[in-house]
Amino acid sequence: MLSPRAETILKSIVGQYIAKAKPVPSQSIMDNYELKLSSATIRNEMAHLEQEGYIIRAHPSAGSIPSDKGYRCYVESLGDIKLPLAEQRLVSHLFHQVEKEVLDEWLNLAATLIAQMVHNAAVVTIPKPKSCQFKHLELVSLQDYMGLIILVLSSVKIRQQLVTFSQVLSQEELTAIANKLTGLYSGLTRPQMSPKDAALTPVEQQITDSLTRIMEDEDNPEHERQYTNGLHFTINQPEFSHGQRILTLIELIEQRNLLKLVALPEPTGSEVRVIIGKENRTEAIQDYSIVVSQYGLPDEAIGTICVIGPTRMPYAHTIATVDYLSLLLSRLASRLYGKETSSQTNPN
Repeated sequence: MLSPRAETILKSIVGQYIAKAKPVPSQSIMDNYELKLSSATIRNEMAHLEQEGYIIRAHPSAGSIPSDKGYRCYVESLGDIKLPLAEQRLVSHLFHQVEKEVLDEWLNLAATLIAQMVHNAAVVTIPKPKSCQFKHLELVSLQDYMGLIILVLSSVKIRQQLVTFSQVLSQEELTAIANKLTGLYSGLTRPQMSPKDAALTPVEQQITDSLTRIMEDEDNPEHERQYTNGLHFTINQPEFSHGQRILTLIELIEQRNLLKLVALPEPTGSEVRVIIGKENRTEAIQDYSIVVSQYGLPDEAIGTICVIGPTRMPYAHTIATVDYLSLLLSRLASRLYGKETSSQTNPN
């Protein structure tokens, strides 16, 4: 635990380094906080912070740079941060300008706003259940040996697929099969459907196999739709003047691999997690800090909001922005799915 004096000095170092991207000298700390301390006392405290691993200095008389540990201490000291009311109202107003209940437009706007507000790259994913659920099946006869599967999944997603049979089936027969399978599988996830296969005819088993493949594909996180904005903000930071860091970040975002490497928070709706530098478990993102939250309906559909940037990130504003957008998108998702819940507070 740091003393209040040491914590104040660390906060000054972190705040100034975030703002200026330059090592912070002891005199700047005195000027910034108007501390009633001698420069010698401040230098002694800085030496202690360096010894404990909170700051890094090239040599004893050099300015200070926060370490990952220093940033972590700073973030933990921030407490409950809220986005300023004026920014909340602006964001809410902009969402009200978007055509009602058009999820694509909401999420694209969210990614754009977050990136512009925090000046780093933002990624927002579409809300979806961890495992999709079977809702309803229709089978349509197209030709003697060919039919069309129309599968309705949770969150009113519709998937279609052609299927070829080894025998001629009438529309009446296909409708009867569709009704039977709907009765068997309604409300089930793909893994839950497997034990139900025992009493099926060969044609019913063939259709079930097609259904499980469709649902397996839907559950694949690689097919998760993402909305990205603000990459130019991050790569223009001084930390990314070296080409390899830029290429790594671009590749992670463009190939949609970033969120696979991030330890996501539990789906509680609005908890914000901050992962700093080497706290990231994957080496490829250990030069970055990530602020991430999940939003949506915990038992229905969950999406992710993620900001990635250098460890020299404006944490307070980024956390507040992600937190507010998480609450706002959760509320919009509740309205879209017709499940306005008491647990969702009004973010305005």
